[in-house]
Amino acid sequence: MRNRTRVTAPLAALIGTGTALTMGSPAFAAGRGNTDTTTGRGYGDEGAETLGDPVYPGLGNDGYRVRSYDLDLAYDATTKLVDGTVTIELRTTEALTRFSLDALGLDIHAVRVQGRSADFEQAGEKLRITPARTLPERARVTVRVDYSADPGRAAAPTGGWVITPDGFAVCGQPNLAHTVFPCNDHPSDKADFTFRITVPDGLRGVANGQLVCTEPLDGDRTAFSYRSRSPMATELVQLTVGDYVVKERSGPHGLPLRDIVPTARAAALEPALALTPGLVDWLEQRLGAFPFETYGLLPCNSDSPTAFDFTGLETQTLTLYKPNFLLQVESKIGSHMMHELVHSWFGNSVSPATWADLWLNEGHADFYGLLYRYERGWADSLGLTTMEARMKDTYARGDQWRHDSGPVAAPNAVNLFDSQRYLGGVLVLYALRELIGEDAFHAVERAFLARYRDSAATTEDYIAVASTVSGQDLSGFLRDWLYGTTTPRMPGHPDWTVTPVKPSLTAPHSRTGGHYRDNSATL
Repeated sequence: MRNRTRVTAPLAALIGTGTALTMGSPAFAAGRGNTDTTTGRGYGDEGAETLGDPVYPGLGNDGYRVRSYDLDLAYDATTKLVDGTVTIELRTTEALTRFSLDALGLDIHAVRVQGRSADFEQAGEKLRITPARTLPERARVTVRVDYSADPGRAAAPTGGWVITPDGFAVCGQPNLAHTVFPCNDHPSDKADFTFRITVPDGLRGVANGQLVCTEPLDGDRTAFSYRSRSPMATELVQLTVGDYVVKERSGPHGLPLRDIVPTARAAALEPALALTPGLVDWLEQRLGAFPFETYGLLPCNSDSPTAFDFTGLETQTLTLYKPNFLLQVESKIGSHMMHELVHSWFGNSVSPATWADLWLNEGHADFYGLLYRYERGWADSLGLTTMEARMKDTYARGDQWRHDSGPVAAPNAVNLFDSQRYLGGVLVLYALRELIGEDAFHAVERAFLARYRDSAATTEDYIAVASTVSGQDLSGFLRDWLYGTTTPRMPGHPDWTVTPVKPSLTAPHSRTGGHYRDNSATL
């Protein structure tokens, strides 16, 4: 969960060197980038240079699908710089004379396609690659990009790097993974990932998945290698370097749990870390078996208010936090820890097919996070102690939120992380449960997760599963709730009323100094 809006224009602060932006280069001016800027579609055999996302239309490339990424990074603790190589296995969807990767704020040194040197140029947020030979349709292709990055230049909140005193972590959601490594940066194009992180002795390199190898190297360095067993969206990648200790424990059914904890704060954080097995058990009873090979928390080694501007972030198999949040009592953190855990199912295992489908992630995370809170008798931020009371309050705000932030499933880049995607999404799920009953609702949830596990799903996919499993056509009902400009009547609660809309003088969650307040109801 990243509880904020995101600016999408190319960021000058990320592009501090001459190699990072060549819009004015002679090669670009001469027309090597023959692209229709209104559609993103190239002329000839260059493929579509975007995937046409309704929220972030510049992301991705439609000329191929990625099969795997192998990331090999080396961190220099003296210069604070990262040297990287990403090897990408892709499959073309059409014959390509040129294609692109998303890349911003990275210094690209060399590109090879099928082992041959390839011409390349950086233009805006694209790395455009011209292979020595045309790539045939449906060909399996290997692309290697050598690059370097300055995490300090592309630090959060405007970039995807989180700077810590002893290293870094990353936060790619929603559209910043390509400030960390060249990629097809869209959640619909999930791929397998392997990682190798080389660090000075005394530091630890960490990534998603499970540790498969530790290699002592010359020069007092160590390389840590990881593999993710399940495919992953680029925005869910986690890469971390620092003075960390790994805390291991067993979860339900023997699930390996690993927490990556600042060495100096391991003892103080233990009470929060010890909550995870119980959280997983509670959620497995509702959503089924945990979908990945491991889970854990990453309280990265920084409590700086400028490190990142969200409470938690659901990178796959690891949830990123600031340590101080987790030092609070259980009633202050348990509901939000549940919210982030839910993303392992909704958001990670089943990714949004477009960013307009974000409510599927955040609505479900808040729904189960609030249920967990109220079962334990913990009052929420409004002092309410039941789901019904909170939904009645949210229902009253429905038309105002639709006016200010758009319908639940129709966000834009400015209001993507407004409360409408969180509590507004909860209200939709609550209405569905009220209409079809609790047993049918749980059957819908499990069927949806099983149908789209390890892939991506749209809002229409959820509507279709709900209709099939419930045995009734729910398309009109759910589309009214998800896309309507006014709030429908709540099933089972004819007495609930909506407060009339008042004109808004400012956006409901306007930006202040580059930081945004959290919008999850679980906080």
